Formats: sequence, C-alpha cells, structure tokens
Amino acid sequence: MAGLEKKVRVCLWFQKGGHEAATYYVSLLPDSRIDAVFEHGNAVDPMVVEFTLGGAPMMILTGGDMYKLTPAASISVLTKDQAETDRLWSALLDGGGQESMCGWLEDRFGVAWQIVPEKMVRLFHDPDTAAASRAREAMFTMRKIDIAGIEAAFAGKAVQ
Repeated sequence: MAGLEKKVRVCLWFQKGGHEAATYYVSLLPDSRIDAVFEHGNAVDPMVVEFTLGGAPMMILTGGDMYKLTPAASISVLTKDQAETDRLWSALLDGGGQESMCGWLEDRFGVAWQIVPEKMVRLFHDPDTAAASRAREAMFTMRKIDIAGIEAAFAGKAVQ
C-alpha cells in the first residue's frame, strides 16, 4: 500500500474540502501524487486522503467542525530560485489566500505555508554573522521573500 514505507506523515484536519485541497497541492510540486482516498460514504468530500507532497507523506482528514487549522503548524517548502518562489506564492494565494510576513501565507483552504528560498537559508547560516544578521533583518520587512533583496542586505547594500 502506498505511503506505508514511511514511518511518519503529517495529518491535517480539515472541516471540509480535504480532497480538493490535496488534489490542488499535488499539482504544485514535483514528486507529488494522491496515494489513496477513503470515502467512508461521502464521495464528494472523502474522509481521508493520503498523498505525497514533494516526496513527503501527508494526509488530510476531513473530520468536520471539531478542530480548526492554525498557523501554529505549517507546510514549509524550500524553493530553488525566485521563479519557483514566485510561482508557489502566487498559486497558494490564488482563490482567496492571505499573505503574511517573512515568507508565510495562508492558502484558500486555511493551511499555513512558509515559502523559503534555499539561498536565504544558506545566507542566514553564513559564518559572517553580521552579514547574516543584515539578511535576516531584511527578511523581516518582506512578505514574499525577494532573494535579490536578501542578497543585497547580506552584502551591506540598501534593500530596494
């Protein structure tokens, strides 16, 4: 059975629309797919959808109003470059998502995401702690991460 080779997976509790969300999410990243759907009598909004997102096992449990999603738990995606950052940012905001600060957003389903360029992570961990600190401070002024702005701050140049 797909997904059972991984010991740990993330489970997100949805009030409704879990299958729609999972189907959308797997369209956004390579190495993503729907692995299994368990309807439990409701083909329109199945109870459990198991899926792989960017190689990571996930599942959505559509369990009703007992619990709500919160940004205290989020999906973090490392992006290769500005084009991928921009593409994911736009796709996740499409249809009613909300921007937040420092690369965070909430999609139209209510799931919190962090869209994190790999370059930013590398600069934050650079041995030049003053430059890394400037890069972090620049990030604090951003919603969607602008890699060129982070690099400029790291180099000691004014952020546009």
